[in-house]
Amino acid sequence: MAVQTVASSSDSTIDLGPAAALSCRECGHRVPLGPVFACEECFGPLEIAYDFSGHDTEELRRRIEAGPANIWRYAPLLPVPADVADKPNLNPGWTKLVQADHLARELGVTGGLFVKDDSGNPTHSFKDRVVAQALEAARAFGFTTLSCSSTGNLAGAVGAAAARAGLRSCVFIPHDLEQGKVVMAAVYGGELVGIEGNYDDVNRFCSELIGDPAGEGWGFVNVNLRPYYAEGSKTLAYEICEQLGWRLPDQIVIPIASGSQLTKIDKGLKELIELGLVEDKPYKIFGAQAEGCSPVSTAFKGGHDVVRPQKPNTIAKSLAIGNPADGPYVLDIARRTGGAVEDVTDEEIVDAIKLLARTEGIFAETAGGVTVGVTRKLIKNGLLDPTKTTVVLNTGDGLKTLDAVAGTGLSATIRPTLDSFREAGLA
Repeated sequence: MAVQTVASSSDSTIDLGPAAALSCRECGHRVPLGPVFACEECFGPLEIAYDFSGHDTEELRRRIEAGPANIWRYAPLLPVPADVADKPNLNPGWTKLVQADHLARELGVTGGLFVKDDSGNPTHSFKDRVVAQALEAARAFGFTTLSCSSTGNLAGAVGAAAARAGLRSCVFIPHDLEQGKVVMAAVYGGELVGIEGNYDDVNRFCSELIGDPAGEGWGFVNVNLRPYYAEGSKTLAYEICEQLGWRLPDQIVIPIASGSQLTKIDKGLKELIELGLVEDKPYKIFGAQAEGCSPVSTAFKGGHDVVRPQKPNTIAKSLAIGNPADGPYVLDIARRTGGAVEDVTDEEIVDAIKLLARTEGIFAETAGGVTVGVTRKLIKNGLLDPTKTTVVLNTGDGLKTLDAVAGTGLSATIRPTLDSFREAGLA
C-alpha cells in the first residue's frame, strides 16, 4: 500500500471538524486521520467516519441556512475546520437547481424535473467541490504541492485551487484531452503534464509517484487525499435537498466516472435522514455512462457483481474511466434503491446536449449529455417514473467540450438587407 505522511496522522493538532477517523468500507477497520486511502488490514477503500453526536436538528438547520452561499454552509457535516470559510479557497457550491419545465414536457415528465447545474462553479465543473475538500486536508497534513490524475475538469480545479491557496500544483492528464480543457488547466500557471495513455494509465503513474521520494510532500487529491476529496460530492446531496425545501428527491440521475460522486451523494442523503434534516422516504439512484465506456452499466444489465474493465472510446472523456474504483459500490446502491445503470451512444449524447440547451438554456458538457440522454432512455424503457420528482445532474460547462457539437453553426448567411432576410425565410 502506498502511504505518504507529512504531518503525523496521529497528530492531535489536526483539526478536521467532525471527522473522527478513517474507516474501511469493506471490513470496518479504523485508523487515525491521515493521508492514507487503503485499509492496512484488507486493502479496502478508506472513508471518513464522523462524530455527529450532540447536534440539535433545528439548530443545525438554522446554522446551515445562515451560512455562506457555498459548500461551507455545511461545514458542520464535512471534514474541515470550523473557520474554513475564512481561508483562501475558491468557495464553490450553492449552484442553481433549475426547474426544467420545458425539458420535462419534451421527456414526458409530469412529477417535476430539475437540473442541478454545477457548471456555475468557479472552474465550471463539480470538481471544485471535491478539490476544496482535499485542499483543507492538504493544509492539515502539511503538503506543499497539490496534484492529481485527471480527465480534464479536475486538472483545472486543482490548478485554480492551488493558485488561490498559494501552493504549487503539478497535475497529470491523458495526452489527447480536449484542447479546451488543456488550456483551462494550464492557464493557472501550475505544471500540466500529459501522459501517453488513457486515464487508467495516468492514475497508475500517480500511484507509483506517491510511493517514490520524488513525490514527497505531494497531496494527490484523488489518491492519497481521496477519503477527504470524495466527501465534497456529498454537498450536492445537501444542496439538492435544501433547495427542494429540505425534501429528498424521488429519483436522481448521476454520471459515472470513478463512481465516487454517486456513492457519496447516496452517503449525503443517508446522513440527512439520520440527522433528521429530511423526512425518511424511499429514493432511487440511477447511474449514467457513455456506451463507449460503460463497465458499470454492462455489469448492472448483465446481473454481475464484478465490474470488468473496458478500454474507453467515447466523446465523453470526463467519464472515460475504464476501471472505476467505486464501480461495485455503484451497483450496490442502484440495486438497493431500486434504480438502474444505463448508457447512451455518442450520437445520443450530442442530441441530449442540444436538447438541454434548446429547452432550458443550459449548455452542458458531454457528461451532462450523458445524464440527460440516459434520463430519456430510462423513461422510454419504463425504469424511471415520470410522475415522480426527478433531479438530473449537469456536472460541467459545454464550452469545455465544444468539439462534441462542432457541427452546430449558422442558421443562414444573408446580405445586410431586409429582402435578403425575407428570402432566407427568417421573417
